[in-house]
Amino acid sequence: FQAYKQENDRIIKRNQEEFQAYKRENDRMIQESREELKAFQQEARAIRQASDKRIKYLDNLFTSQWGKLVESLVEGDLIKLLNQQGIPVHDVCSRRHGQKNGQNYEFDLIARNGVEVVVVEVKTTLRPDDVKHFMKKLNLLKTWMPEYQENTVYGAMAWLQEHAGASVMAEKYGLFNIRATGDSASILNAQGFQPRQF
Repeated sequence: FQAYKQENDRIIKRNQEEFQAYKRENDRMIQESREELKAFQQEARAIRQASDKRIKYLDNLFTSQWGKLVESLVEGDLIKLLNQQGIPVHDVCSRRHGQKNGQNYEFDLIARNGVEVVVVEVKTTLRPDDVKHFMKKLNLLKTWMPEYQENTVYGAMAWLQEHAGASVMAEKYGLFNIRATGDSASILNAQGFQPRQF
């Protein structure tokens, strides 16, 4: 019996030692896996952040270049379009920007004839918030550029596409709607439209 008990105790002890060794090895493997997972997650996060940054850069570059294309389409036809509307402008300047009273301002296109001025905001996609923002800019235009104080100023939104009825909103506010199409531009306001004077 004693011999049987000793053998049984030896087997139990060996099994316990093997179990402890297995448990230590299993814990080590789990810890390694956690560390590898953490390193992988950090690397994946870094890759995602770099990708997001690159995508944002490319998106801004694309939007900027696309905006310049739309602006050039509108600028090329602007004098003809406004003359057809009875506003005989004769020159156009682009990218007028400056600072006045601590405020930065920028206007995409300004067509003028010495008496009348048409200020054009160019958007690839026109949204209602763009119209509201432009109206605020137009209301400050004569403060920012006092040389136009005695001029009749009109506003225009030029765009390639629009969302949420933004062009209807622009017309309601008394702005010209200029849509860039193909290799030219056209004014879409309804017949009899009377532009607002600023």
